[in-house]
Amino acid sequence: MNSPSNVAYQVMWNRLISIVEEQAQALVRTAFSTSVREAGDLSAGVYDARGRMLAQAVTGTPGHVNAMADSVAHFIRRIGRETMAQGDVYLTNDPWEGTGHLHDITMVTPSFHNGTLVGFFACTAHVVDIGGRGFGADANSVYEEGLYLPIMRFADKGEVDQTLLRIVRGNVREPDQLVGDLYALATCNEIGHRRLIEMINEFNLPDLTGIAEFIFDNSRRATLERIAALPRTTASGEMTVDGFAAPITMRVALTIEENRILTDFTGTSGLDPKGINCPLVYAKAYACYALKCAIAPEIPNNAASLEPFEVYAPENTIVNALHPAPVALRHIVGHFVPDTVYDALDKILPDVVPAEGAGCLCNFQISLRPLDTAPQGAKRAEVLTFNSGGAGARPQVDGLNATAFPSGVMTMPVEATEHAGPVIIWRKELRPGSGGVGRQRGGLGQYMEVGAREGYEFDISAMLDRVDHPARGRRGGGNGAPTTIARDDGTPMQGKGRQSVPPGTRVRMAFPGGAGYGLPAERDKAAIMRDLAKGYISERSALDDYSVSAEDIEKVKDAIRAGEDI
Repeated sequence: MNSPSNVAYQVMWNRLISIVEEQAQALVRTAFSTSVREAGDLSAGVYDARGRMLAQAVTGTPGHVNAMADSVAHFIRRIGRETMAQGDVYLTNDPWEGTGHLHDITMVTPSFHNGTLVGFFACTAHVVDIGGRGFGADANSVYEEGLYLPIMRFADKGEVDQTLLRIVRGNVREPDQLVGDLYALATCNEIGHRRLIEMINEFNLPDLTGIAEFIFDNSRRATLERIAALPRTTASGEMTVDGFAAPITMRVALTIEENRILTDFTGTSGLDPKGINCPLVYAKAYACYALKCAIAPEIPNNAASLEPFEVYAPENTIVNALHPAPVALRHIVGHFVPDTVYDALDKILPDVVPAEGAGCLCNFQISLRPLDTAPQGAKRAEVLTFNSGGAGARPQVDGLNATAFPSGVMTMPVEATEHAGPVIIWRKELRPGSGGVGRQRGGLGQYMEVGAREGYEFDISAMLDRVDHPARGRRGGGNGAPTTIARDDGTPMQGKGRQSVPPGTRVRMAFPGGAGYGLPAERDKAAIMRDLAKGYISERSALDDYSVSAEDIEKVKDAIRAGEDI
């Protein structure tokens, strides 16, 4: 049989990307957890028979998919290729062989064609609860953080393990949601498998060997060409963030060689006693993502395009936490990895990378308990909400408001959050003045005010950072505004950890702004006027930071009163 042409292989490559995107969208449509349905905290991918990632879905987070790129090899090793059969489905939430913490369930399905194993489909979803202390930083070891599921069979030749489901149901606070998510994960892999077999039959392929080599050869060559065009040099970068009870510092040395880029985290802070530690697989995922965004953004993610990016960190630094370190909030450290890498890369490639942004997601989880005054039949509930601060300004473009970088996870709508449990979001709006000043302005953070419905009390598990270490400006840009959190009676609260809130009390939060890029004096006057008209900056900032005249400010006010565009 003649081999397909390069044109045919390119069509197949595009088809694989569309297949895994359909796989991801099926998960979005069928998942029970709001973090998946509304925020897109998921990933999906297809792999060859050796467990190498061929394509990933556009929908999803780099932390999931880049970490999941390594996980299928663990499944092959643990399950044993010779024991695999059609109808099998495997799962794990192992932080070190999955995607970094117990709250992520990774599901892997072998794909058979005419009795031969031709590849795998894998997907990951963040679940609202996995038992233990709940989603938060309070644990002292991974054993406290929830139910551990080693790499094992979810289904054996099509038969779901009911004993496993009973164990899961007996150890989590939201059993229906979690079991529903398990079935959604298995189903989306099955959809990917069906589409793959359709493609194999359409192109009359014996297996995926030919298309895999085409994808890997082209991706590897294109990535190496980009790296070869860069200066051969080393630069260092670092950043300090809040940590839990004490600040942590991440340090990196970035070395560009002819055929690889080495990212070395030697000198980074050691483990934290609480659950903000990050397994290397997750730190590696975001280090690779940061470099690909800056150097080769249009080359699709797969095993070969990620291969030249090598990451090293000494064991039991906070970016290479070993078992049994607590890792529930590993995303907080992991989401700061790109800005640390960019602090170094900016010294090698000026005017390429953005200023620092909010970095980690501004998440919190509400644990609600009914009081005696609650409606009849009221139950406990867990409500997790994903939110974002501002993104850092880019060399030629303002930072995005209330947008998550690097995670790409979406901010959850108020309606979806309030539907998930007896909570009320009293306020959710952009935070004027929170973006750092500069030639390009940093993105705005947002305000949120949250409370329980009448008849409930609640604890809040805060997962915030940038309280004491706001985003730093680049090339003369100003810092973003820091995070604040307090009760509505003015009592300050901690940026991380589970905290009780008295009945009838609300929690007020202001999420951080992204930093500015370039000198404020270089900002286009028309852009300043638009910011002023939209309320993104104050009159005082326009006067003091951008040297706008009082007469120009009055002109903006007159235009607003007249209903004119600015």
